[in-house]
Amino acid sequence: MPRALNEQEIAEALRPLSGWTCQDGRIALTREFETYAAGVLFANVAAALAETMDHHPDLAIGYRQVTVSLFTHSVGGVTDLDLEYARRLAALGL
Repeated sequence: MPRALNEQEIAEALRPLSGWTCQDGRIALTREFETYAAGVLFANVAAALAETMDHHPDLAIGYRQVTVSLFTHSVGGVTDLDLEYARRLAALGL
């Protein structure tokens, strides 16, 4: 079973990932888009990535804004799996 990471471990892992923050026991990324449709397309890519990893973030779609929020429910905190999702999403260059 994965273990929940401490704040220092999370902060260090997020340092190279632009836009990701840690708050309230979750890691999150909020992105702004020129159009609502562009945000929905980003959310669809984020969802497809989640399916390949069998690890599903909360996605909040607003007008021209999408927030991706992660923590591992089974351990009640952020784990390496959450950080791996963030790295893979960042690697897509979206």
